[in-house]
Amino acid sequence: MRGLIALGLAALALAAGPVAARADGPVVATREGRLAGVAGDKGVSLFLGVPFAQPPVRDRRWRPPGQVTAWSGDRAADKPGPACLQTPRGWNDKDAARSSEDCLYLDVATPRLDPAAGLPVMVWIHGGANHAGSGDGVVRSSLARQGVVVVSVQYRLGVFGFLSHPGLTAEGGGASGNYALMDLVAALTWVHENIAAFGGDPGNVTLFGHSAGGQDVGLLMLAPGARGLFARGILQSGTPGFGFPPRSLAQNEAIGAELARRVGAPAEEASAAAGLAALRGASGQALLAAAKNLPAPIDDKSFIWTQAVVDGAVLPRSPAALLSDPASPLAPMIVGSSAREIALFDDDPARARTWVKTLDGETAKTLTALYGLDRSGLQAADPVDGTTAVRVATDRMFRCPGDAVAAIRTAAGARVWRYQLEVPSSGEAAVRHGSELRYVFDGLEGAPMQAYWLNFARTGDPNGPGLPTWPGYGAEGRYLAFTEKGPVARDGLLGGAACARLKRP
Repeated sequence: MRGLIALGLAALALAAGPVAARADGPVVATREGRLAGVAGDKGVSLFLGVPFAQPPVRDRRWRPPGQVTAWSGDRAADKPGPACLQTPRGWNDKDAARSSEDCLYLDVATPRLDPAAGLPVMVWIHGGANHAGSGDGVVRSSLARQGVVVVSVQYRLGVFGFLSHPGLTAEGGGASGNYALMDLVAALTWVHENIAAFGGDPGNVTLFGHSAGGQDVGLLMLAPGARGLFARGILQSGTPGFGFPPRSLAQNEAIGAELARRVGAPAEEASAAAGLAALRGASGQALLAAAKNLPAPIDDKSFIWTQAVVDGAVLPRSPAALLSDPASPLAPMIVGSSAREIALFDDDPARARTWVKTLDGETAKTLTALYGLDRSGLQAADPVDGTTAVRVATDRMFRCPGDAVAAIRTAAGARVWRYQLEVPSSGEAAVRHGSELRYVFDGLEGAPMQAYWLNFARTGDPNGPGLPTWPGYGAEGRYLAFTEKGPVARDGLLGGAACARLKRP
């Protein structure tokens, strides 16, 4: 993977220079050129819309990220770049309205513009099922005011970031797909080369992300090409595989061929050079429209781009194999989720029962009994986990994959801390997917997640003065529950019995 990135990310000779201050805002010299940022709140300096790779447009669509062309003079870094191209889905309408294929930009917030400061660096990867969302606004949170440099990065989404095709595989020397992960490696390379100029320590970088962003953090922790670019990772409501079986390169190429057919390539040529030409010749909007309901070897097509693709280069093997490989770096990790993540089955136990029946016979029988799905009628909601259907969905995609990741990495010798958030954020009736975001970014009272995250970024251990002890996962499966009465250490999550059967990471 590093070889692919090197095609477009050779370091420029221009060395990062000292910080300059002007009346109208801060200026930092990076390897590519000078950036003129803006003043944020309480002494924080912001640098927005910073390019870390060439725009992946026209003939650069579905290619490794290319190096940024150096510029002279001061480049304005006072506005965030566009979100990566995506379809509006209600929750992401604002991002979709300002989205573009030209989107490989990052934002930086620093509380101390001193190249000698050596502050911890936290790099955020946004969620959105890998087909929507953006990193906009993160650097304006309270996090940077706590003495860390915060970086929020963008990456190609959906078909633009994860597509394979036989023609692309030929171009890539036997591999294609995972361009989004290449983007993230390129962003981390930029951080490694430039962040000292912003007051950050390139040797103390923590990745953190939510949902698909948490998955991407987990995949980067396994990707050979990302080694040496960060020290540790936090996986919030996301794991390398989300509990789904991984997708092979051939399976992903078939999706690319079908997309080529949908944008006009003759069926008999969709897998050939003509198919790739049709894909590159189509407009971004045409590709978005054609990508709707693409077939994929996954039982819920809405998660098509969160099924990990083993392309042979970026991800040489499955997440499970890489997690258990003793040669994989054992970076410290926090992994966790909310008690009620997702209404995947619309609170309908009959739909949950139908999914359980698709599993192998003994697993289906065991889970049917464990969840009480053999009894008629709605089951009483658990005060923490919610209804039976929500519990099944949360176990399937979050709790059990998180436990699998923690157990495998702990067995390999890594330091792992596990958590479950049981406290809803302000204004929420119940805890849900994304409830932790305000706790992490705004330091919201109710769960001291920001304090634990900051300790982890500074030292590689979330524990610190004034906080209840958070034990490592260990052989007992220990975790920290963020409850209404405060953080409480416990053994074994409520989904433990089911997770003994649902072991995919």
